[in-house]
Amino acid sequence: MKAVIEVAKRGSALQAARQQIAESRQGQSPDFRLSFESARTLFAELTPARLDLLDTLSKLGASSVYALAKAAARNYSNVHADIARLEELGLVERTEDGSISVPFTAVEIRMPLAKAA
Repeated sequence: MKAVIEVAKRGSALQAARQQIAESRQGQSPDFRLSFESARTLFAELTPARLDLLDTLSKLGASSVYALAKAAARNYSNVHADIARLEELGLVERTEDGSISVPFTAVEIRMPLAKAA
């Protein structure tokens, strides 16, 4: 399963839900979808540092925030704050024992460009 992160108009959540239902009916595992109203908002939430954490955590496997901070060579409190936000967005999962992991095999960012008039 992959995470599809996109810039989409307000109200497009209904369209995404329909697509997930169609994928489920076809026997496919539906992708996780996350939408932002603008590229500015998307990149404010998914900073390069947070995207790097997703990549590092994916390579590392389930681990503690401390181990992730050490592997990423970053300050623990900054990594803790970034992981908390990524967890709120649904891009990171926490297990009962407190370890964190990335439940996706890929993250796809889609940003449609405006058509020329």
